[in-house]
Amino acid sequence: MAKNTREYNFDGLVGPTHNYAGLSFGNVASSNNIQSVSNPKQAALQGLKKMRALAQSGFAQALLPPQSRPDFALLHRCGFRGSDAELITCAAREAPVLLACAYSASPMWTANAATVSPSSDTGDGRCHFTVANLNNKLHRAVEHLHTEHILRTIFHDEKHFSIHGALPDTPAFGDEGAANHTRLCASYGSAGIELFVYGRSEFDSTVLAPARFPARHTLEASQAVARLHGLSGGRTVFFQQNPAIIDQGVFHNDVIAVGNGNALFYHQQAFVAEAAGMARLSSAMQQQGISLQAIRVDSAQVSVDDAISSYMFNSQLLSKPDGKMALVVPQECRENTAVATYLAGLIAAGDIIDELLCFELDQSMRNGGGPACLRLRVVLSGAEAAAMHQGVIVTESLYIALAAWIERHYRDRLSPQDLADPAFAIEVQTAMQELSRILAMPELIKK
Repeated sequence: MAKNTREYNFDGLVGPTHNYAGLSFGNVASSNNIQSVSNPKQAALQGLKKMRALAQSGFAQALLPPQSRPDFALLHRCGFRGSDAELITCAAREAPVLLACAYSASPMWTANAATVSPSSDTGDGRCHFTVANLNNKLHRAVEHLHTEHILRTIFHDEKHFSIHGALPDTPAFGDEGAANHTRLCASYGSAGIELFVYGRSEFDSTVLAPARFPARHTLEASQAVARLHGLSGGRTVFFQQNPAIIDQGVFHNDVIAVGNGNALFYHQQAFVAEAAGMARLSSAMQQQGISLQAIRVDSAQVSVDDAISSYMFNSQLLSKPDGKMALVVPQECRENTAVATYLAGLIAAGDIIDELLCFELDQSMRNGGGPACLRLRVVLSGAEAAAMHQGVIVTESLYIALAAWIERHYRDRLSPQDLADPAFAIEVQTAMQELSRILAMPELIKK
């Protein structure tokens, strides 16, 4: 067992171009708020306050920076030419949706950045990352090269870390990262079971797929990631997500289930062949000496619609020193009667989850991203934590510096139409240049 092993939550720092362009078909919140006015300053401060609060509570907290926007490379690849200002002006006139894609702040949802396997699980004893290709949506498919660059900058020591580039950019290997991956274990430093959830199969025609909304993640992608990470067959379990709930708006598994330690908190409609799947998971865990604690929420207690609107499962389960867990949820969970009632009973029971931490994240929520979307979980030993770039670890001094930076550079009102102003791109580039100095990451800015 690795010494001083902790789980770090790498939250996405919301970028200054946070807006509601409605680019994510299948994400109900994103579609419902299309073309409305966003508040990037509030969004960034809300996310930053959550990071600070968890760090102050003793949890290991770090961040991933926003990516440089607009993505001029995307506009060039789509045929636009000229100066930066000319690119923006022409794209706004001829292809405003492409411009919105180039400006998207979606990298803030770092659960989709990569799939991560800790060194205690992998064949070579290193922490492995496979960058997600996110090829189902254009605005997200452009992220992976920037994401790989950022991960290689932070986790640069090849003695401890192995960074894999994105899987082949084809529908057969649609990969949405850690949003469809859960690790279950007795302790963070011991070997665990990695649960991969997929929406469809490219090569097996017997696997049912949703009819209304796309299944973004394939079985083949999950299998490829497991191979890249050197995970043994006995330590991997593959579940299919219920296609019926994908069609209701559950576009990632982390909208309907969350796991931590030996606990899996999930809705009864989350998976295909639930009983058989849970039996396989329990058996795999038992072989590793882990006893599964399944917390199943029945539809009679909380409907799928209530789960989606409140993002009750798009939560964080955090292990506390006393062996219990805290559940981190958005404010919307308190505003939904069925969800609030269920969670009150869960906490009152005092079982493994005995604390509720609630945060105001409405700016992210309106684009379809709750607490789980905003964070990438990375289990690190003491030596691995010391080997990563220290400038992204959330401390009080970093919080103060970032809050002041946000106040200086972020707008409190941004509409999709504002993206057509070339002056806005200059604002964003100036902000990012200063951020690279704050985080001591001169390599952050890549055009």
